[in-house]
Amino acid sequence: MVRMIVIQNVGTSSPAKIRRQWVKRIQWGVLLGLMVLIYGSHAPLITLTKVDGRVPFNPSSCVVMIELAKLLISLVTLVLTGGASALRGPLHLVLVAPYAVPAVLYALNNNLVVLMQAYMDPSSYQVLSNLKIASTALLYSVCLGKRLRPVQWLALGLLMGAGVCHSYSSLDLGELEGDEAEEGPRLHITAWGLLLVLVYCLISGLAAVYTERVLKSQKLPLSLQNIYLYVFGVAINGLSSFSSVASEKSFLEGYSGVVWVIIAGQAANGLLMSVVLKHGSGITRLFVISCSMLVNALLSWATLGLQLTPFFLLPVSMIGLAAYLYYI
Repeated sequence: MVRMIVIQNVGTSSPAKIRRQWVKRIQWGVLLGLMVLIYGSHAPLITLTKVDGRVPFNPSSCVVMIELAKLLISLVTLVLTGGASALRGPLHLVLVAPYAVPAVLYALNNNLVVLMQAYMDPSSYQVLSNLKIASTALLYSVCLGKRLRPVQWLALGLLMGAGVCHSYSSLDLGELEGDEAEEGPRLHITAWGLLLVLVYCLISGLAAVYTERVLKSQKLPLSLQNIYLYVFGVAINGLSSFSSVASEKSFLEGYSGVVWVIIAGQAANGLLMSVVLKHGSGITRLFVISCSMLVNALLSWATLGLQLTPFFLLPVSMIGLAAYLYYI
């Protein structure tokens, strides 16, 4: 008598594995949702702090406080996860030195974000910053050997087109000063603003590619890697801040509740970014920017009274289509 033994399929369709996959998707959804909310609210919050069209606080000191907050949170996380013993071991220059490069690049970009607000409105910054998707993808392809499908390059071309359309429709060369003051704030960008955006996108792409490579190439706890990164961040930004002590503003002058909200949000965003770069990719983080545009527009409309022209829907639609094509 031949007996047949039937073994149930416990492969990819097992309930336990499906449950784990859904938990992981939900966790990533919450993480990316938080990044969308934080990123989308950053520019409007900076605009809310302005007094007579200028930020009342020292931007460099704000960046130092953000880096210091990230460093302290990383230290606490490392201790709570039982990794404090790693700090007592000898420091190897070969392991630590690479973290100085992204610290310099991020320090420069953090100051550029604040500086750009003087040359464009929050929604213009939000739309044009999507150009970093194209610059980052190009650097990924060249530096990391990431191959993109033709439809993905088409998606990046749409993003570039969206940036060009928005720049053309809102470019302000100083010819219309004061004519629209009575109608409330409008979408606008100056020639200096456009140049700063291009520099910002190039540096951002380079920083993302380099940081992802460093985080993934070293088998160290993420909290420890963050400590290395933010120690350099605090040092570099601290030197930049204290070198400008001759300016009119002291270190914490002009700080308000909104400024502290900005610091808390950007500290959380930096830590979440490390998770994405360590376990995901820089491209995923960049597409968060596209999704956060809706949050930015809603906050700008609700708090700043920004007037969105019908033409603004064209670049918005192009960015949405680009995000869809990239991930199909």
